[in-house]
Amino acid sequence: MTTTETSGSGDVSRSLELLWGTGERPTRGPKPGLTLDRIVTAAVRLADAEGMAAVSMRRLSTELGTGTMSLYRYVPGKAELLDLMLDRVTGEPLENDAYAPESPAWQDAVRAMARAYRDLYRAHPWLLKVNQSRTVLGPSAVRGLDTSLAALRDMGLRDPELISVIIAVQCFVSGIVRIEVETVEAAQQTGQSEEDFWKSQEPFLAKAMLSGDYPALANLSEDAFSPEFDHFAFGLERLVAGFEALVRERAETP
Repeated sequence: MTTTETSGSGDVSRSLELLWGTGERPTRGPKPGLTLDRIVTAAVRLADAEGMAAVSMRRLSTELGTGTMSLYRYVPGKAELLDLMLDRVTGEPLENDAYAPESPAWQDAVRAMARAYRDLYRAHPWLLKVNQSRTVLGPSAVRGLDTSLAALRDMGLRDPELISVIIAVQCFVSGIVRIEVETVEAAQQTGQSEEDFWKSQEPFLAKAMLSGDYPALANLSEDAFSPEFDHFAFGLERLVAGFEALVRERAETP
């Protein structure tokens, strides 16, 4: 999945003003009914439906029934708008309690965090195409990070390690959902179903397996690539188990 946008690539100071509520008002006379909130909401809705490539100031003006120049009175451009969109969707797990663990245990906090990331990427697949290495930290992003750190504090790890736990969970989940999203995209773009695609390769793969050149693959069980296997649940529990091993090791170290 190719990256198409980069966060923090516009006027960062202006993005921060808008995110933290110091830049809501337009520079000139207001247009009734048009607000920064409406603009961001429309942009997210459009990105969800058609991807970030469809989001432009001109297209948004059409969606909102206003002139393009009216939008520029609220937000400088698409780069800054992207920063606002990212912070908007980042806050969704906090609003619907997706971060809420089943118990106070940090293990459940990790699981809740993973599920929240998965729901977020599934709801907004365009997030997977945004380079967020330079995220502009707005209220939702900061609140989400604070909530995660508070839930993981009982692990007893050093601060850089707690940050690494969050990164590990996020990267694992984004990788899993990326496969889901790209599988759907491939079918839509080619017009060939996932089942038909792999079926077309069966004669060649069967011959290759009989050659004896690929013994490990040839000895796999018939359900090795079963779509019924829950890779998300399996990988998540292995992550939790790995973190538990580290926590025990630290607790046993004098």
